[in-house]
Amino acid sequence: MKNYLRNWNIMRVLRLALGIFVIVQGVMDQQWILAILGGMFALMPLMNVGCCGVSGCSTPIAKSNKKLEEVRYEEVR
Repeated sequence: MKNYLRNWNIMRVLRLALGIFVIVQGVMDQQWILAILGGMFALMPLMNVGCCGVSGCSTPIAKSNKKLEEVRYEEVR
């Protein structure tokens, strides 16, 4: 459980809160399609899926400790 709660950030909490808000509004207005969509939006942060799956939009972190060489550019006229 501690590992599950460790990966939460402000955007994930915000997505969960908005999903719950949409569910509540859908039930109050008896718009069941809206409530189902809110359920889908609330499940996304709970399952930690988003645009491309788990961490699909993040860039990989380079694991090498190599120093980058300075790039030299030549002006062409």
